[in-house]
Amino acid sequence: MPAPVVDSAYRKNIEKLRRDLRAFIAEKNCAPLMVRLAWHDAGTYDVSTRTGGANGSIRSEREYTHGANNGLKKSIDWCEEFKAKYPNLTYADIYQLAGVVAVEITGGPTIDFIPGRKDSVACPPEGRLPDATRGPQHLRDIFHRMGLSDQDIVALSGAHTLGRAHPERSGFDGPWTSEPLKFDNSYFKELLKGGSEGLLLLPTDRALVEDPKFRPYVEAYAKDEDLFFHDYAVSHKKLSELGCTAELYGSSSKGASDVSSSTVLAQAGVGVVVTAIVVVASYMYELKRKVASK
Repeated sequence: MPAPVVDSAYRKNIEKLRRDLRAFIAEKNCAPLMVRLAWHDAGTYDVSTRTGGANGSIRSEREYTHGANNGLKKSIDWCEEFKAKYPNLTYADIYQLAGVVAVEITGGPTIDFIPGRKDSVACPPEGRLPDATRGPQHLRDIFHRMGLSDQDIVALSGAHTLGRAHPERSGFDGPWTSEPLKFDNSYFKELLKGGSEGLLLLPTDRALVEDPKFRPYVEAYAKDEDLFFHDYAVSHKKLSELGCTAELYGSSSKGASDVSSSTVLAQAGVGVVVTAIVVVASYMYELKRKVASK
């Protein structure tokens, strides 16, 4: 499918949608489900094959019936209402903006959102999302396949501060924190406690404190919520743009900073050429003037 034309009308509808999502998510108390929808649509990306990613493909029955996506059909149906209201917006942008807004209205950080994701109906193979019963190497296999780092793994795991597991969806039951509708750093504090009565602690959660490379991030985020919020916002933005850099930044291999740097270098190069032309022209003019005066 073609990339959307992100003109003033598109951007205006994005801002209208942002307002609608704030009201809807607050009314439904569905922030955790919206974050999960955004995460699962984007988290299928494979950096080596450039397949999957934040492209709206989770709306297809073949994909939302994957085991890891149990329970997400409800959020997909909710988003259909917004697609009907704003038909020029892509599903991919709607899903990712829903995740951004869900984090923000529950007290989390403001996450930079750039519209322009292209929709796809290509279904990635099942098994690209994390399995909660596995350990550290599995987490690295999954996230590094996306092109994300160990720090991204820990920061993004902090989103478990929202919501709870449901036995009919994952086989697990219970929340990770005592306030599952509040985005804060309590997930990391609970990890360092080693588990509290009534709260969930999955093998993938334990992996973050047992692995010597993950644990320093856990300790840092438990101690400093501002640091966690900063790093989470950066990692969430990366996640929300997986597979979409061509549409968002004009290059399949460059991010915003790379594009900005390239633009600066290009402008500098043009400046040098222009200066050289002016110098040469001035020299030629002066030479002709001297010859004419002889």
